[in-house]
Amino acid sequence: MPEGSRGRGAGTPSPVVRRLAAVADCVTPLGWTVLALGVVGWAVAHWLGWREFAPLATVCLLLVVLCALFTIGRMPLRVGVEVTPQRVGVGTAAMARYELTNVSRRPVSSMGVELPVGLAAARATTPLLRAGATFDDCVVIPTARRGVVPVGPLRTQRGDPFGLIRRQVVWTDRMELLIHPAIVGIDGVGTGLLRDLEGQSTQDASVADMSFYALREYVPGDDQRHIDQKSTARMSAMAGKPTFYVRQFLDTRRQHVLVVVDVDPTAYDTDAEFEIALSCGASVTARAAQQDMDTSVICGRLRVVKPAQYGALDTYCRAAAAPVALPEAMGLRDEGLADASLAVVVTGRHTSFERLQRCRALLPGRVGMLVVRVSAGARIARRQIGGVVEVTVGSLADLPRVLREEGSA
Repeated sequence: MPEGSRGRGAGTPSPVVRRLAAVADCVTPLGWTVLALGVVGWAVAHWLGWREFAPLATVCLLLVVLCALFTIGRMPLRVGVEVTPQRVGVGTAAMARYELTNVSRRPVSSMGVELPVGLAAARATTPLLRAGATFDDCVVIPTARRGVVPVGPLRTQRGDPFGLIRRQVVWTDRMELLIHPAIVGIDGVGTGLLRDLEGQSTQDASVADMSFYALREYVPGDDQRHIDQKSTARMSAMAGKPTFYVRQFLDTRRQHVLVVVDVDPTAYDTDAEFEIALSCGASVTARAAQQDMDTSVICGRLRVVKPAQYGALDTYCRAAAAPVALPEAMGLRDEGLADASLAVVVTGRHTSFERLQRCRALLPGRVGMLVVRVSAGARIARRQIGGVVEVTVGSLADLPRVLREEGSA
């Protein structure tokens, strides 16, 4: 047999082994103890002739067999779990609701239900479910902190009255509750790009767009629908011969806002400052999304480029402090970020200006860069050095005012 075949066979248990392992998992520690007493009692009675141990062995083994009968058979249930809503802000109410319905014609005995929620688990015991009966319950999910809360999978347990055998069945997949960071409403961002809802004109000529540029003579291959009739008639009359002119436009491009949040813990004094930074980034992202602009987000090694609705804010739920330098994070840019028109970089008080300039060097010259520096308790401040506009906020509540002042500056 080839060596690779032996390795695969050794690493993959056979179906018989898997089934035996599943059966062994159903026996509780007390069940193993009773089973061991039965086996030892039978061995002592048979091999040593101590007949007094025979009744003990019989009772123990028979008890294990009878208890196993409580868990034999399928549970005819229809199980559903729903997290409502699936995305919330910090402090917003959220809950998980589950229901179990007996879809058979015979009653289903009482069973335990367990639904993991984060690091804890909600437990309940169902009553006797008659044919078609439903048991449902709700679990309130704490949302005091930003993050991702795993919910599920829902499990049921059936066991005997003595606790010797317990069978567990997994019914659902794991779900997630996404808790977005705190967000404040903002009116605008420094360069005013977030105010432009129609796109920004460029110097790239086009024959079909919204921004009129000039007229030029018709050349074979031009779309005849773009011939300007009035100009053609006037110029033909002046030239004394038919001369056709077509309209030429400037391309307009959809605004693309790139939000970069520094996740390097050395940039901040406390975890609270890091959370404020994430909230600042999320507030800018939400503002851009409300104005129907393309938005991309970079948080360390996490990045999303022009995601669908809620995709950008979901990134902040999964962000965590990590030793990823800010220039290194921005160095992860890809082709989808090449058309960014504004970069908003959120960092902490300890990030040097030299590091920010290295970040600026990674951006095309036409891209504006606004730095939001978080320093808990600090006063609002603003400065502009080397093509970088920097504002300082002491709390999330300062963000709307400092950006409003920056936009009017």
